[in-house]
Amino acid sequence: MLANQAAIDLASVTEKTPFSGGEILQKNGKLTGIFIDNPKRLIVSKIPVPSQKENIEALKDAERICFDLGLTTVDDAGLSREIIELIDSLQKAGTLKMRIYAMVSVNDENIDYFSKTGIIKTDRLNVRSFKVYADGALGSRGAAMKKPYSDQHNHFGALVTPLEKLKEYAEKIALTDFQMNTHAIGDSANFVMLKTYKEVLKGKKDRRWRIEHAQIIDTTDFNYFENILPSVQPTHATSDMYWAQDRIGTERIKGAYAYKNLLNTYGKIALGTDFPIEKVSPLFTFYSAVARKDLNNFPENGFQMENALTREETLKGMTIWAAYANFEENEKGSIEVGKMADFIILDKNIMEIEAHNIPTINVDETYVGGEKVK
Repeated sequence: MLANQAAIDLASVTEKTPFSGGEILQKNGKLTGIFIDNPKRLIVSKIPVPSQKENIEALKDAERICFDLGLTTVDDAGLSREIIELIDSLQKAGTLKMRIYAMVSVNDENIDYFSKTGIIKTDRLNVRSFKVYADGALGSRGAAMKKPYSDQHNHFGALVTPLEKLKEYAEKIALTDFQMNTHAIGDSANFVMLKTYKEVLKGKKDRRWRIEHAQIIDTTDFNYFENILPSVQPTHATSDMYWAQDRIGTERIKGAYAYKNLLNTYGKIALGTDFPIEKVSPLFTFYSAVARKDLNNFPENGFQMENALTREETLKGMTIWAAYANFEENEKGSIEVGKMADFIILDKNIMEIEAHNIPTINVDETYVGGEKVK
């Protein structure tokens, strides 16, 4: 996060402000305005809360953008109870038509509350998971790594949630019917969460707990995904490919953005966009997964093509496997009798068009429940 002086003053942050699980970058003993991971909360906590009217307008604007780009269900990761209740009320009133798989932002209060209410499921809303953060991002060197970063001496990144708390959350959630979906980027964070999942889920069937991003995996740890669902965002590979090897070196990069390996281990892989970090369009997701190139057709032969997915695998990852990751495969994810009539019409055949032309495909029409919404 980049904060200006007004925001820094509002939060009363100085060069001596204590923090953990991230960094407040300084230069020559002065604040730069750059806040990495947990310290961002110092700023965010002081930003005025949006009004109910602003929240409603934001949700409706987001829905319009998503429908225009061909999304019919959105997995929204890390929502407050208040926003979930607002979404539910708007959907029931017919003002919001987007189907939403809502991951509750994890904290003790939310776990206690939703443990008592249980899963909330309507035609348009599904609340049955918690979003947890293990570490930060690779770009900011906040991803937790087993060995130091290749481009920063003795720097390992960091867990943004203490190890003991991650285990406590997992133990609590394992006692409920809810899913645990954990952001894990670095090989250390992935190892910690995979091992924790394995321990607390022992003897429990079909829990479909997810590792969100599963970005850098130690080659000795892929086997942990035999019972843990990888949920990845293919454009991460093509956004990070320019500098990722600088961060982690030539050996560790082999276990990074390894979507084919993850698919082969678990048997399914859920694909998403990670907007607003990445662009909203699912067509870019499809293109990145298949071609492993950026929108300028770089690199010429694709990035680590051994981990590219086929078009069929990619289509499944964005439809039926994504629905499976949400426990919704019996109601959506494929066009067949008895399922919701959620579908889109494209102006070109995504399964046959030359790969470099995939990003030029347009969404002509979007339908949710048989109703045309674009």
